[in-house]
Amino acid sequence: MGRSQSLPRGGDPRFGPDADDSGSPILHVDMDAFYASVEVRRRPELRGRAVVVGGVGPRGVVSSASYEARRYGVRSAMPTARARALCPHAVFLPTDPAEYSAASRAVMRIFRDVTPLVEPLSLDEAFLDVSGARRLFGSPAEIARRIRARVAREQGLTCSVGVAPSKFVAKLGSTRAKPDGLLVVPADRVLDFLHPLPVAALWGVGDRSAETLRRLGLATVGDVAEAPFGMLRKALGEAAATHLHALARGVDPRRVTPEHAEKSIGAEVTFDVDVADPMEIRRALLALAEKVGVRLRRAGQVGRTVSIKVRMADFRTVSRSRTLGVPTDTAREMFDTAWALYTALDPGERIRLVGVRMEGLAPTGETPQQLTLGAPERGWREAEAAVDAAAARFGRSIIGPASLLGRRDGQRDENPPRP
Repeated sequence: MGRSQSLPRGGDPRFGPDADDSGSPILHVDMDAFYASVEVRRRPELRGRAVVVGGVGPRGVVSSASYEARRYGVRSAMPTARARALCPHAVFLPTDPAEYSAASRAVMRIFRDVTPLVEPLSLDEAFLDVSGARRLFGSPAEIARRIRARVAREQGLTCSVGVAPSKFVAKLGSTRAKPDGLLVVPADRVLDFLHPLPVAALWGVGDRSAETLRRLGLATVGDVAEAPFGMLRKALGEAAATHLHALARGVDPRRVTPEHAEKSIGAEVTFDVDVADPMEIRRALLALAEKVGVRLRRAGQVGRTVSIKVRMADFRTVSRSRTLGVPTDTAREMFDTAWALYTALDPGERIRLVGVRMEGLAPTGETPQQLTLGAPERGWREAEAAVDAAAARFGRSIIGPASLLGRRDGQRDENPPRP
């Protein structure tokens, strides 16, 4: 189910916060308007106002909107220009990935104080299996209440929680509970909860597949559950038909998986105006390598493969990658490789977007470092670690590569870090 999917808010007492939760050990906790809420938390004067967070340039995209802004139709992934037209009195703020990551870590710690079975999906949402926490903390619904109260008390943020027998239904429950709510789906009421919902509520159904299902006369989840499997298979293919038919019947055997290994870390920027100057692109790649290096070191990861993404003015997008001999988390090595990949590509036209990504990640402490004959005893990694320490104390804007100090190019970060 897409993040923009809208479900009717609760109200049916069969699925209220006091419904039978004895067979519903899975929680889906979703922070409410997370980026916007974090901004309001540190700017209390904005409370009650329409707040929109995202790219503020002419090609900006909304990352988060307060519920006050949503009343005017503002939604995430909407062009900022459209959001300004819908809600011109809103406060528009650029994203602050470091602040959102810090808030996310604090919230995830609260979850892990309840159970080790926490599966983050992004910075602002996670699944929890509280089967083993009942003796200490009470029933699943009581645990959900404790989490919501603690998040509000300690972090000044609100969250919505779905409590259900499975991950799919729990996620639907938290969506229906928003904002700042709790909804329990009893194990023996799953089909009563699912079947009246529109087909777009099924996980994996986008606009195109929803239209395909509607053309078959299937408007609700219940319609999909009752449809002949052969008809679904002919319209959607074997894999999609099997997946949707199971979900529509309330079957979702996936477990909460706490070990979520990050496969890659990257960042990209869209220029407010298409760029042809190689030095401007070089500076952008250096800035992106700096961001990726910081995120790698914070995550305690090193990577072996550097990749770049380049989107032309006509929206053609190309990618190139190179695998290093030794894993690294240093921006300098990433930048040298990224720039070599870009110059070899030689696009020869105006550029709309560039990105840098490090793949093939492994924990820093588990990766042996290769010694190079004649290399200085202390090198780029130590220098960048010192920059990290200084930035933590004084702010990253006052220290970094000389070519990046004081830059005001209006680029916007398209990839805040994900847990």
